[in-house]
Amino acid sequence: MHMPSKIEKKQAAAKLRKPPRDFSYTQNRELSWLRFDNRVLDEAFDESVPLFERLKFVSIFESNLDEFLMVRVGGLSDLAELKKQPVDNKSNMTASEQVDAVMAELPGLLTRWESIFKNIEGKLDALGVHRARVDSLTPEEHTFVTRYFQAYVSPVISPLVIDPRHPFPNLRNGALYLACGLDGVTDEESLLGLIEIPASMNRVVEIPSPTGTDSYILLEDVILACLDSCFGSYKPLDRALIRVTRNADIDPDGEGVEEEEDYRQHMKRILKKRLRLQPVVLAVSGSLEKATLKTIRKALELSRRSVFTCDIPLNLGYVFGIEGKIPEHLRNELLFTPFKPQPNPTIDMARSIREQVLQHDKLLFYPYEAMNPFLDLVHEAAYDPECISLRITLYRVAKQSRLCESLIDAAENGKEVTVLMELRARFDEQNNIEWAERLEEAGCTVIYGSEGFKCHSKICQLTYREGMALTRLTLLGTGNFNEKTAKLYSDFMLMTAHPGIGEDANLFFRNLSLGNLRGDYRFLGVAPVGLKPLIMRGLDREIQRALAGEPARVFFKLNSLTDREVIDKIAEASCAGVRVDMIIRGISCLKPGVPGKTENVHVRSIVGRFLEHARVYAFGVDSDMIYLSSADMMTRNTEHRVEIAFPVLDPTCRALVHEYMGMQLRDNVKARSLTSDGTWVPVERAEGEKPFNSQEALLERAYRNAEPAVEAKPAPAPEPQPATPEVQKVQATVIEPEPAPAPRPEPQVTKPAPETSARRDKPAGKTKAIERHRPGRVRMGLSLIGLGLKTLITGKTK
Repeated sequence: MHMPSKIEKKQAAAKLRKPPRDFSYTQNRELSWLRFDNRVLDEAFDESVPLFERLKFVSIFESNLDEFLMVRVGGLSDLAELKKQPVDNKSNMTASEQVDAVMAELPGLLTRWESIFKNIEGKLDALGVHRARVDSLTPEEHTFVTRYFQAYVSPVISPLVIDPRHPFPNLRNGALYLACGLDGVTDEESLLGLIEIPASMNRVVEIPSPTGTDSYILLEDVILACLDSCFGSYKPLDRALIRVTRNADIDPDGEGVEEEEDYRQHMKRILKKRLRLQPVVLAVSGSLEKATLKTIRKALELSRRSVFTCDIPLNLGYVFGIEGKIPEHLRNELLFTPFKPQPNPTIDMARSIREQVLQHDKLLFYPYEAMNPFLDLVHEAAYDPECISLRITLYRVAKQSRLCESLIDAAENGKEVTVLMELRARFDEQNNIEWAERLEEAGCTVIYGSEGFKCHSKICQLTYREGMALTRLTLLGTGNFNEKTAKLYSDFMLMTAHPGIGEDANLFFRNLSLGNLRGDYRFLGVAPVGLKPLIMRGLDREIQRALAGEPARVFFKLNSLTDREVIDKIAEASCAGVRVDMIIRGISCLKPGVPGKTENVHVRSIVGRFLEHARVYAFGVDSDMIYLSSADMMTRNTEHRVEIAFPVLDPTCRALVHEYMGMQLRDNVKARSLTSDGTWVPVERAEGEKPFNSQEALLERAYRNAEPAVEAKPAPAPEPQPATPEVQKVQATVIEPEPAPAPRPEPQVTKPAPETSARRDKPAGKTKAIERHRPGRVRMGLSLIGLGLKTLITGKTK
């Protein structure tokens, strides 16, 4: 009997393996992200943006990069230590190769960042917004700084001298420190001095100016100006500001919850641990001797390539704090025109929000429209005797949250209030812990996400009892229930009384409370089980249409696209002849326009005044299937989080989504196109084509549409017609879950069907036309049933 050799075994095993991946139309996630952040920095170079707003984009670039280094590079650095490193399925790079590639890109980005900061600050200085530097203080300014230091700063700081008897301290993640070499009074070698910049003090210190110039100095520069008096007999030889960025990619579930430990206490312990994880990079602003810098670098166990030097302040977050100090006469020139989110023209704020949602679905579009209808609805429910329960998922919550206060009011008023609070929302953990404690103290039932699966969905359900009948309002969003970000982020919220969606939402909350992540839903696509299949079936439908010679189109609006299975399916759709249009703000691991692979894929990005955050999935040339969602097409979202995609079935709401996305596809000012080599380029304008900034156009639209709403009388007004009436003629469809149930035969009826039941032919078990029943009739029928039962039991008709 022939025994196969090792070589034969390997050859046989190779035949059973999947075919090798095609990397010709994909790119590395980390490098794609760096190109996105560079795109953010482009806004700082755009002279059409007000000058101080450009400075904000410089700060946002740095903040984005900090988080990227903490989470992505920190996590990859851990993986790079493994003997057998995982390989990226979009670029075939190992973890260490990805870290190398990122580190090679950073110097150029940081040089660009530093140069534009200096350029903008110089222009602000010429206008009278002046940051004082230590080396250019006037005698009067120096006197003020010295007195300020002695009165307020010196009593707070704790200078440290590092020597063999005093080991190097733990430098907290993201904290600012002043470092200097010290000349000892004895024959000792040079020592190291450290002062932590107090985070408890205001970082921006205003300097009185008799000329009216708006001058300020940073707290670290106040200490630098008085450094010689900080270390007693030790003389500083050099000086610089330093900042350590540490790995923050810590898995709360992987740490294990100790027996008898409350989950909130577990998360508090995790947050403390994050401050002391392995350093990733060291930033230095100033000049240190080689020996001093080497001492710090060795203590942090960092290589030379992980140290970046610059000549501008570190942590530019202070920029947002000086906006309020800009003189009134300069504000119009330096800042965006102030904008206030406008009323939704389909909602009468003088009437009950609940009654209006029962009549028709409502769609809110932040930040152009105000969040108030949602907040008022929850507040109404807290005091409505017919409301019996409120259930909601919370991921990121405002520190001052009117929504949470309403939930507390509801609980104190005897309502059943259930809150799934996701404590693992990165960098919002502490705020969520504090709100969870307050909600629980008020009587809310607070639950937490399942182990290994963050709950990122945005859903709220209000349940009412009218006699024997129950009605449900379901509120679903693409972004957080957060009053602050609703003024900055572009997001949708659907408010609906659709009974099918309501039943799915009710089942969703029941499954959450039981820890069941494998629920079966008719209308909602719920990750980690049901969302990706929904996307795949939508793409498959368009592929079949294209192969049959029919027009086929897919539209996605996302923050990021990294899921390899979805990328490959999009490439398959492109090869079949499906046109795929995508608006992707951040990462796109798919490269469009690659011959023979992604020729029919077109990717744009919009970076502007507001953060593009909504997720939209639309299928069909007439967009007969439109879903809004909390999920990006990233493996973490489609497989490792609890996410929801929800259909837009109301014709008016669907027409609005169609209109908004059409406006964004027309953008030729803030939009960029992704090329086949993975870089972003400005969108070319046709000859004679006028500039079109979609965000500015949406602002103007919000103001224009709000005028009739403000002037309207309290009497109910007819529903406004959508801007694109042709969309209203298309029957909404929804992707059926697999396996699709066998269709039941339609009952034979002799009378003609009403107009609302007219429907298109159902495509072979894949989609089903949705008949939207009028909520008024449903409620009336349920009320009559309840009255009949009451009469049967009590013998009374009233």
